[in-house]
Amino acid sequence: MKDNIVVVRPPSEADSFLLPVTIGCSHNTCTFCSTFKDVAFRLRDITDIKEHIDIVARRYDPGVRRVFLENGDAIAAPQPLLVAVLKYLKEKLPNLERVGTYAAPLSTLQKSLAELKELKALGLDIAYLGAESGDAEVLQKVKKGATPEQIIEAGRRLKQAGITTSVTVILGLGGVAGSERHAIATGQLLTAIDPHYAAALTLMLVPGAPLYEDMRRGDFALISPLQSLVELKLIIENSTFTDCFFTANHASNYLPLRVRLPEQKTDILKILDSVIISGDSARLKPEHLRAL
Repeated sequence: MKDNIVVVRPPSEADSFLLPVTIGCSHNTCTFCSTFKDVAFRLRDITDIKEHIDIVARRYDPGVRRVFLENGDAIAAPQPLLVAVLKYLKEKLPNLERVGTYAAPLSTLQKSLAELKELKALGLDIAYLGAESGDAEVLQKVKKGATPEQIIEAGRRLKQAGITTSVTVILGLGGVAGSERHAIATGQLLTAIDPHYAAALTLMLVPGAPLYEDMRRGDFALISPLQSLVELKLIIENSTFTDCFFTANHASNYLPLRVRLPEQKTDILKILDSVIISGDSARLKPEHLRAL
C-alpha cells in the first residue's frame, strides 16, 4: 500500500477489513477534530485499491466477511470509483456479508437516491452518519458545515435507499452554556431521522483541535461527567424511534450503555436518573480509562 493512512473506524467495525478508498476527510474543518489536521483529502488510485484487495483475498479469504471503506468519508468518492470498488470486493471476496462506510452529511447529499440505491445493490449495507448535534447554533460554532435539515435529509435518503443507517452524536459539544439546548435538539434530530442505530460519544479534546484552544482560552467550558449523563437522558427523553439500537459504549463515555429503543426507554431513563441523583462519581468510568 503506497499511502501512509490514518486508521479510523467505528467500534462495531473492529473485526472488518479496513479498505482505504479516500484519504483524509472531505470537510476537515470541524473544530472538535484534529484527526486529519495535516492530511489533504484525495482519492486513492483504483489500481492501488485493487492490489490491496488482492493481497487480502490471497491471505485471508474465505475469512473476510466484513469490509469497512476508509478513510474519513469514503461516500465522498465519485460514483464510478465506489461502484468499481464494490464490484471488485464482491468478485474477490465471495464470502463477503457486509460493507460499511462513514458518510458525512453533505457528501451523502451529493449522491442521488438512485446512486445510493445502486451502491446498496452492490453491497454497501451500512453507513455511519456523523450528525454530532441537532442544534443549528452548535453545528455552526463547530464548523460542521451542515444544518440540522441537511443532516436529517442525508439520514432519510440513506434509509430510503435501503442502507442501514447509524447516526453518531457527541455529548458535551455545546459546552456548559449550550448543554440543554444541544441535547434536546439532538433528540429531535434523531427522531426526524429514526435511524436503525444511534451512538452517543462524549467530547474529548486534544491539542491541535481548534475547540481545544478555545477551552484553553476559557472560551469553551467542558461539561462535567455527570452533566454528560444529563445530556444523554435529555436526548433519550426527546427522541422517538421505531426500532433503534442505541449505544453509549464508546471508550469516551463515562457510563457504558446499550439499549433497544423504544422497548427499554423507561428502564434506561431510570438507570440514568439513579446515577445522576446519587452524584456518585465512583459509578462512572475513571478519566484515565477514557480514550478517543
